[in-house]
Amino acid sequence: MESATKVVQALLPAGKEYVCAIRLHGDVSEDKFRNVVNEFVGPIYQRPPLRSSVKRRLRIREIYYTELKEIEGRNGLFRVGSEAGTYIRKLCHDIGEVLGCGAHMKELRRTRTGPFKEDTLANLYDVVDAYHFWKEDGDESFLRSVIQPMEKALEQLPKIFVRDSAVDSICHGANLTVPGIVKLESEIGVGSLVTIFTLKNEAVALGSAKMSSEEMYSSNHGIAVEVDRVLMEPGTYPPLWKKHKEKIE
Repeated sequence: MESATKVVQALLPAGKEYVCAIRLHGDVSEDKFRNVVNEFVGPIYQRPPLRSSVKRRLRIREIYYTELKEIEGRNGLFRVGSEAGTYIRKLCHDIGEVLGCGAHMKELRRTRTGPFKEDTLANLYDVVDAYHFWKEDGDESFLRSVIQPMEKALEQLPKIFVRDSAVDSICHGANLTVPGIVKLESEIGVGSLVTIFTLKNEAVALGSAKMSSEEMYSSNHGIAVEVDRVLMEPGTYPPLWKKHKEKIE
């Protein structure tokens, strides 16, 4: 559980989806309402609202899609997928500005963060029941259906797979060097947040890429990833030096 909470770092930059209730301050036609909402797909400029936890500077955020699902008088309900850090309250305000009547956000519900959607959620009653089934009957099936592996939260990040011999040193905080890499995904850029995996698809650590994918492929040495957060318990894989010692003895 303690290790699993460390992957929250990977979800912060992940895309989000929301269902939002918007209230218009004047009357507009349904066609105009739909057209304006659709205009906000793509990169948009946003300045965080006065009540925000970040500096109020102009920035660009990507709106992946919008879908106006219901309209009732001056009330609308729309679904929006956006880049992390998008203020939906500000989006509603801007929609109202373009419509010429003004608008504000009435309600907001997040329906997706990265790979996690509403249909993957489990309530606490299910978790308690699953735990008791496991403790009393040894039945893990229900428990596995409500508690997902932490690797699920890392699906959207580029992955680098390492040799078994490199795992324990990384678990002790060592950075990943090129010789320890077996395979990797393409399109990794310098500074990208990446996940280090074993060949058995077990998450080892999160880190910042110090080389691009092409550089990792072509280099024979050097630090490929600077480890920021270790996810695997040290000792899960035997350390290489211990193997060498056993051979000598």
